[in-house]
Amino acid sequence: MTPSDASAPASDGRWSSLDRPPLNAQALRQALVRPGGLWTSLEVVESTGSTNSDLAGRAGGLPEGAVLVAEEQTAGRGRLDRSWTAPARSGLFFSVLLKPEGVPSAQWGWLTLLAGVATAGAVSRTAGVDTALKWPNDLLVTVEGEERKTGGILAERVAGDPGGVVIGIGLNVTLGAGELPVPNAGSLALAKAAVTDRDPVLRAVLRSIEDWYGRWRAADGDAARSGLLEAYTAGCATLGREVRAELPGGRSLTGTAEALDEDGRLVLRTAEGTRETVGAGDVVHLRGLA
Repeated sequence: MTPSDASAPASDGRWSSLDRPPLNAQALRQALVRPGGLWTSLEVVESTGSTNSDLAGRAGGLPEGAVLVAEEQTAGRGRLDRSWTAPARSGLFFSVLLKPEGVPSAQWGWLTLLAGVATAGAVSRTAGVDTALKWPNDLLVTVEGEERKTGGILAERVAGDPGGVVIGIGLNVTLGAGELPVPNAGSLALAKAAVTDRDPVLRAVLRSIEDWYGRWRAADGDAARSGLLEAYTAGCATLGREVRAELPGGRSLTGTAEALDEDGRLVLRTAEGTRETVGAGDVVHLRGLA
């Protein structure tokens, strides 16, 4: 697909909603792409299957800091290959390319959590709605007193020398109740956000990622020294709750989520008093804070 400047009007009726104006790619580039900054390019396409797949396929020929934004994703993916779809221009669907040379690859797993901290903080500040983190990669807002998933993050490593990581972020912004992919999903609009203009939200998220990524790299990927571990712990709605972790292979584990370890894994204390570490899996919140 040829990248296009989404600020130009389109004739297709799908793009005609005044409540969902297109992103202005040129203005975004002028605001975010600058000498010495992290972001080296920013493209906006009208529609694509998956920004992660597109950016990963081109990663070898791109410098660090490439950003790809889609007004519509037709084959977006979440963790465990779950689909992520939404009406055109109803949210933010974008991927970024990071190549953390000099940081031990064992620390790269923190990039998912880093993106979560950066996005949650930016959304809270810019949209005026409390945004919490559900380990490892979900963004939660409160809709009518109920926690709802309004965003997700998917990080994928790309091969090469030095290799890199493509991080995809999907955020429901203006979806109404009748447009939700599942009943327990949410959006910034449903959470009564003060701002649902996607432009300032996207700018804030990318600037926040740049800030946190700079701190993390300066600390050689050390989550504690960079402040990332503390920030994630403070914003994580999973900690202190009884949860069920659905693990690879069909096994499940229930316990109280106590902490994150130095690798970003979730530490559970079971009813028997043992501590179990979960590095991958799907986590379900069973009860409120313990």
